[in-house]
Amino acid sequence: MSYENLSGRTAVVTGAASGIGEAVALHLAAEGARVALLARRADRLDALVEKIRAEGGQALAVAADVTGDASVEAARDRVHEAFGAVDLVVNNAGVMLPNPVEEGRLDEWQRMLDTNVAGVLRIIRAFTADLLAAAAGGRTADLVNISSIGAHVTFPNYAVYGATKAAVTYLSQSLRGELGPRDVRVTNIEPGLTETELASHVGSAELSGQLDELFGAIGGLAAAEVADVVAYVTSRPRHVNLRQIMVLPTRQA
Repeated sequence: MSYENLSGRTAVVTGAASGIGEAVALHLAAEGARVALLARRADRLDALVEKIRAEGGQALAVAADVTGDASVEAARDRVHEAFGAVDLVVNNAGVMLPNPVEEGRLDEWQRMLDTNVAGVLRIIRAFTADLLAAAAGGRTADLVNISSIGAHVTFPNYAVYGATKAAVTYLSQSLRGELGPRDVRVTNIEPGLTETELASHVGSAELSGQLDELFGAIGGLAAAEVADVVAYVTSRPRHVNLRQIMVLPTRQA
């Protein structure tokens, strides 16, 4: 499906080195948006930029770590230097590290909190002024946060991951009250089982096997299918906000 009115917009996508972030970047660029790709793996970003440019799109690779204040601020400055102000932000960077709470994995908890929650906030802090300025100028302005079905449905051993995603869902809801009256749309997208690198974060052989069985029984969404949802919601008329979308494989209850 084509969303022509994305042409001419300037987007930032975090976690763009793989999975949903990569797919979103490809989709937005194909529709004519200029896309700044943020992630830690510079080599992956460079390869993606080459692919986008080869297909006639505009893209910028910005190596950045959303868990660091200075890194995010430097990324914002690099984006502004190359592309100017942005009007579309996709908060996608995230990690999933399941384990029983009784194991007390403080290292994993801190990493998920720093990436999935504080990282989202750092990006919001960096680019909210851009979004507000775009909206004040009569242009479409979008903040899209990628949460998870785990924000609503409990999965054994995924308590902390689910809690971080519930925080993102609640944050999106609250931000609509602050930004919506100023014409900045906030959309929260909650995918179910999706084929991404998140599964590779699972360190437990038992939990990894359970996840494989789940994908085998239910099937997962392709990252490009979630990216299509992002493109759809951000291409609606500026007065229309698809505020929250849960997108699941049909067999996932």
